[in-house]
Amino acid sequence: MEGLLYIIGVALAWIVIAVAIIHVIMDNRQPAKTMAWALVIFFIPVVGIIFYLFFGINHRRERLVSQRSLDQLTKRSMLNFVEQEDFRVPERQRQLVDLFVNQSMALPFKDNKIDIITDGYAFFPELLKDIAAAQHHIHLELYIIEDDALGRMVAEALMDKARQGVEVRLIYDDVGCWKVSHRFFERLRDAGVEVAPFLPVRFPSFTSKANYRDHRKIIVIDGRVGYVGGMNVALRYVKGTGTQPWRDTMWRLTGGVVYALQRAFLVDWYFVDRTLITDRKYYPAINHDEQPVVNNCVVQVVTSGPTEHYPEIMQGFVRTILAARRYVYIETPYFLPNEPVLFALKTAAVGGVDVRIICPLHPEAFFTDWASRSYLRELHEAGAKIYLYRAGFLHAKTLVTDDALSTCGSTNLDIRSFENNFEVNAFVYDEGTALRMKKIFLDDQKQSVEMSELPRRIHPRFGARLLESLTRLVSPLL
Repeated sequence: MEGLLYIIGVALAWIVIAVAIIHVIMDNRQPAKTMAWALVIFFIPVVGIIFYLFFGINHRRERLVSQRSLDQLTKRSMLNFVEQEDFRVPERQRQLVDLFVNQSMALPFKDNKIDIITDGYAFFPELLKDIAAAQHHIHLELYIIEDDALGRMVAEALMDKARQGVEVRLIYDDVGCWKVSHRFFERLRDAGVEVAPFLPVRFPSFTSKANYRDHRKIIVIDGRVGYVGGMNVALRYVKGTGTQPWRDTMWRLTGGVVYALQRAFLVDWYFVDRTLITDRKYYPAINHDEQPVVNNCVVQVVTSGPTEHYPEIMQGFVRTILAARRYVYIETPYFLPNEPVLFALKTAAVGGVDVRIICPLHPEAFFTDWASRSYLRELHEAGAKIYLYRAGFLHAKTLVTDDALSTCGSTNLDIRSFENNFEVNAFVYDEGTALRMKKIFLDDQKQSVEMSELPRRIHPRFGARLLESLTRLVSPLL
């Protein structure tokens, strides 16, 4: 009898493993990712199936916001887009602009001013000054807001404005803020701040979405000032980690593009709170008492996520890289590209485009560091120049090309950002901004060591190469 039960148990186990692997195969995702999940489920079935349920199920065909609600949330920004006078898109960038418009109604806006901020010592005082000046509303969407000295300082500023009658809304990622106590957010709520977590992970509900996180950093104040980039609210974004200073990039935006940032936030607010906010007061007209920004600095705010039909930001990167004629300069803290992005970079490099990438010399995570090494070496062998930043931890997520286009946002050059996270980037079609971003890149390059000067990175020993290959094998799951 015991033997029969054992046989039945083994048979049922193999049936469960087979069903799980068939589910992975039928999802029709990238072959590398399919094979990685299938191997994990086959060789370590209990752990593999649990991890697949939590982190592997593909939700790209789901729709988080109905088309009707999305149309209503887009209406105001569309009206401001139509009202633009003498609007023109640089001809060379027209197809990229049209791609973003057609994919996700990422409308382009002219008449913008962009202040580039490259460290927390400059960013947080500027942010607190803008919060203090707010008259109507403050909207923040962050992956992390820590309960540390800096987080509490920002929280006090938000609570003070809420008590003054300013509308304050905060979206935070539930997984990104797992270590933050509920008391921190309850204090904000008690002071009048509207606070909502993004996809809270509570067993058993939402467990299959634990891998799909809101990595966006969006700040909008009074519909007139916006921020986008790589910084969350935590003390390490000022002091750094351990002995490493923190190097990051944020853009402070004023002008028409703030309408697009506002729309992005309000779409996410509707998802987390089910409150449809479409009033014109959130899209204020230009105050003619102030000096208006008048230029042809065209900006698009592009969002992407695992529930969209296409990975828009990844598509934008691929198109930008393949369209480059002279150079592509990229800064990213993590380099675990999927096949389309890696192929585009190698194609550009082999074709004579000056492809340069700066990554941290000492990354935060051991596993992602080793998984990225073979990718960087492969790109080096194709003719790209790889630099490793040694003046601190590089967390900036930027790209600039041909003195014409630049982008900054929350998107890392890795599979997680392209496929699993909800991300946001601003794409700027403006020579002046591109030249400023190019100078920042070249300044960072001076504080980096070229990978070709590190023999163990170019010619690793057998043990190191094996570790690189093993970590690369599971990199699609990171």
